[in-house]
Amino acid sequence: MSRRAVPALLLALLAVVHAQLWFGRGSVASVGEAQRKLQQQLAANQKAREANERLAAEVRDLQEGLEMVEEKARLELGMVKPNELFVSVVAPK
Repeated sequence: MSRRAVPALLLALLAVVHAQLWFGRGSVASVGEAQRKLQQQLAANQKAREANERLAAEVRDLQEGLEMVEEKARLELGMVKPNELFVSVVAPK
C-alpha cells in the first residue's frame, strides 16, 4: 500500500462510520424518535393505570355501597330476603 492510500482508506472508513451514526440504524435521529415514542407510551400507560385505579375504586364503592344500602333497608325498613324470617325484639319500657 502506498503512503497516500492509508489516509484515504482511513477517511473512507471515517465517512462510513459517520454515515451510520447520522443516517443508519441506531442513528442519533432514530434513537431520539425511539425515546419520544417511549415517553408517549409511558404517558399513555400512566393514564391507563389511573383510569384502572378509578374503576377499581368505583367497583369497591359500589360493592360497599350495596352492603350499606341493604343494612339500612333491613334496620330502618324491615327488609327481608326470600327464605328469611324476620323477628323483631322490642325492649320493654
